[in-house]
Amino acid sequence: MSNQSVWMHIGAGSFHRAHQAWYMHKLREQGDTSWSIAMGNIREDAVPLLNQLKAQDGKYVLETVTPYGERRYETITSIRKILPWDSHLSSLIEQGANAETRVISFTVTESGYYLTPDHEIDLSAPDIQADLKGEARTLYGTLARILSARVNQCDAPVTLLNCDNLRHNGERFRNSFLTFLCAKGETALAQWVQENTTSPNTMVDRITPRPTSDVAERVKLATGANDGAAIMAESFIQWVIEDNFIAGRPALENVGVELVSSVLPWEEAKIRILNATHAAIAWAGTLAGFTYIDESTCQQTIYQIAWNYITQDVIPALSPSPLDLADYRDKVLSRFSNPYIKDTNQRVGADGLSKIPGMVTPTLAECFKKGKEPHATAMLPALFFLFLQRWADEQLPYKYQDGVLQETALREQFAGKDPLAAFLNDSALFGELSQRADFHALVKCSIEKLQLWLEQPEESMTAV
Repeated sequence: MSNQSVWMHIGAGSFHRAHQAWYMHKLREQGDTSWSIAMGNIREDAVPLLNQLKAQDGKYVLETVTPYGERRYETITSIRKILPWDSHLSSLIEQGANAETRVISFTVTESGYYLTPDHEIDLSAPDIQADLKGEARTLYGTLARILSARVNQCDAPVTLLNCDNLRHNGERFRNSFLTFLCAKGETALAQWVQENTTSPNTMVDRITPRPTSDVAERVKLATGANDGAAIMAESFIQWVIEDNFIAGRPALENVGVELVSSVLPWEEAKIRILNATHAAIAWAGTLAGFTYIDESTCQQTIYQIAWNYITQDVIPALSPSPLDLADYRDKVLSRFSNPYIKDTNQRVGADGLSKIPGMVTPTLAECFKKGKEPHATAMLPALFFLFLQRWADEQLPYKYQDGVLQETALREQFAGKDPLAAFLNDSALFGELSQRADFHALVKCSIEKLQLWLEQPEESMTAV
């Protein structure tokens, strides 16, 4: 192995720059400069950011803030190479095919995996169909191009690493990618992937809002830098990875990353306690007329909905656990209450059509399986239904973004005779629960309670 190794990341969003790039920066601060990041993007929308970072030699300021308003500013230096975008993804392919690239990581939204309710790749999705014909609209088509070039150029093993919120992310990505390659007729490449790559499961965590203009203003005031790529995040950070790297890895344990044999307890706690609750607060806050997560969390009824969901249904479902789940709950709700983050309900409430089946339905199903009615968890699909109803009536205060949204079909559903029945009968959202009358009745009851609260939002949960 040469002295210089590259970690190539696909996805130029703020999260990677506040999370993985921060950890790699801390390694470089310690004097370990053997690894650096090369960053690019699949889609054209990141071109302005990539150009800005290129002009700044990949450097940018990260502002972090504690729940007490303490701000810190760091210039992140771990991204040493910006991969410019073109329609052929030439730079991504060239870098990914180079033997010095030993890890290819990626951050993808839940909908960006194109999974069915059974967690298999949906080969009928239009973007997947395009990639099967040779395009590179998705992660699968992009990696097929990159790894095909890698086989021809260096034939060296490489770790494929998820850095996102998909449950069992390494396993589900790997299964879907291999299925994609076989459907594309790339059986030899699929065999190579099986033998020359690994896909560790991971859990990542740091609340990172979309940057607003005031971030750059504070950075300028604090550091004197005119930074067109400045970002902000909460002070809390966590990264748990299964230690299964096929081509070497940075000494991440030296900067606080947890390398474990199984990420499952951390993953389930994060997805159910943090991610699902985050989305529910965003939907509830939007319905109640709030803009930000912190003000939504601090509303008494919304806080109680979140606390009940975690305490009554999730903690019993995940126990026993190596984590102190009650302590984790309290830390999560404290983080959401941070008034200095100003994370929006719009950002957090996005992609609900993927979040419900991925983050909420498993808890519902487990409760019913144990013979327990999940009254607290039923509030989450109830909130999402009312949220979608507002969307269909064009009464949301912002544009709702959802990667799997079929807008015409969903509008027709809400214009139909019984939109709630259609919603609850959707197996893509609720799996086998969609056929259960007791589940339908429970969500309907939850919706009625929420409607009473929305008519008198100052009232506490005990009143509804």
